[in-house]
Amino acid sequence: MSTATVKAPGPEQAPTGSGSGTDRAPGKPGTVEGRIGLRANLRHIGALVRRNALQIKQDPESMMDALLMPIIFTLLFVYVFGGAIGGGGGNGSRQQYIQYLIPGMMGMMGMSIAMAVGTGINEDFRKGVMDRFRSMPIARSSVLIAKSVVEIGRMLVAVTVLLTVGFLVGFDIHGHWLGMLAAIGLTALFGASLLWIFILLGLTMNTAQAVQGVSFLVLMPLQFGSSVFVPPGTMPGWLKTFTDINPLTHVADSARGLMLGRGEVASPVMWTVIWAVGLTLVTAPIAISKFRKKT
Repeated sequence: MSTATVKAPGPEQAPTGSGSGTDRAPGKPGTVEGRIGLRANLRHIGALVRRNALQIKQDPESMMDALLMPIIFTLLFVYVFGGAIGGGGGNGSRQQYIQYLIPGMMGMMGMSIAMAVGTGINEDFRKGVMDRFRSMPIARSSVLIAKSVVEIGRMLVAVTVLLTVGFLVGFDIHGHWLGMLAAIGLTALFGASLLWIFILLGLTMNTAQAVQGVSFLVLMPLQFGSSVFVPPGTMPGWLKTFTDINPLTHVADSARGLMLGRGEVASPVMWTVIWAVGLTLVTAPIAISKFRKKT
């Protein structure tokens, strides 16, 4: 999987800060981030988001994971495993399984798409892209925030494709449109918190291949040791214990409750928010600090 790579602007296109202390002669070391005002910081983020988006336009293959992965996973689990997992009762069981599967896969899409940002960050350092930012008067955090904004956009595209395919194969939210929007927002919130984990991996590992390898080791147990694909009640006790505390289980259960209007909603939503906020508060400052040291 791949992600959009930030193209460093040329000297004549470099975003500049506003206010005292932000203007300096070209070629000098990066400015102190604390001197950059909020308005200038937002402008830098906007410029970098635009450059990431233009890079995606120039390299459409970078969207292949967001566009194809939801289709492949949906068709695979619905038509290959759906009858068996749904209880072996034919089309009726498969239809019930579709209602269970599609909301659960929303959280999985966010987690899988988030993995790509780590490899992108790592490749940017190896290709020397980040070296060019050292001489630019921009906040170091704006580079990471801009990447996160673009990746959240890719997550929303993946979720949209997933729901579209789900509706085509028979998924029905029974009129819970507001619940669906709330579930999408909750998925984006959780996915945004995971971005910082993979950014940190990208800053820590030596190669993009190492980032991918470690990311898969993290993803696989979380995805399949959750309630995304099967109810935890069918699992052995030791695995069910892990599944019950797995944050992806909370995201999946939240989406089902919000979109289908049945089952417990308050508790899984609360735990999803707690996990998202907690992961962001822990990993984002570490990732930004490590990024500043490397740049």
